[in-house]
Amino acid sequence: MKQFLETGRIVGTHGVRGELKIEPWADSPAFITKVGKLYWDEGRQPIEVKNLRLHKSFVLLTIHGVDTVEKADLLRGKIVYLNRNDVKLPAGQVFIDDLIGLTAQDGKTGKIYGKLTKVYPTGANDVYEIENEAGQKYLFPAVKHMIKEINLANGIIELLPIPGIFDDEVVTDEN
Repeated sequence: MKQFLETGRIVGTHGVRGELKIEPWADSPAFITKVGKLYWDEGRQPIEVKNLRLHKSFVLLTIHGVDTVEKADLLRGKIVYLNRNDVKLPAGQVFIDDLIGLTAQDGKTGKIYGKLTKVYPTGANDVYEIENEAGQKYLFPAVKHMIKEINLANGIIELLPIPGIFDDEVVTDEN
């Protein structure tokens, strides 16, 4: 498991005093403001955070030494990371990064469907992309009643699919 996880990207500035606008990659922007400690360069460099606050669907970040819009604009496009040790997730929640690579198996029969390769946030619920050994990709709705268990220690996610998800429709580049 990665120690430092991508949590957002600097997409612009806010105001003229060097405040940075972060596009959050979390369940909610408020999650990032509660972390408090952030990092650059895959966790190699701590960010000297002065302030984190919410603004609409973004997080606004003020950094020591960045006090003009010109200095802030130089950071546009940079990825912001968090240290997993700085976060206490509620019971039953996991980081999306930890789901990638899990073996997807049927929670009743044990049949292996493939590997979870991507997670698409859709608003209502996430959608998992699962790729089998033949390279076929399937989309699986990540709703609670269709997920029996996520076992990170064993690298398995047990699914309870409805008929047709792994039988009929294969996702291709044409879809």
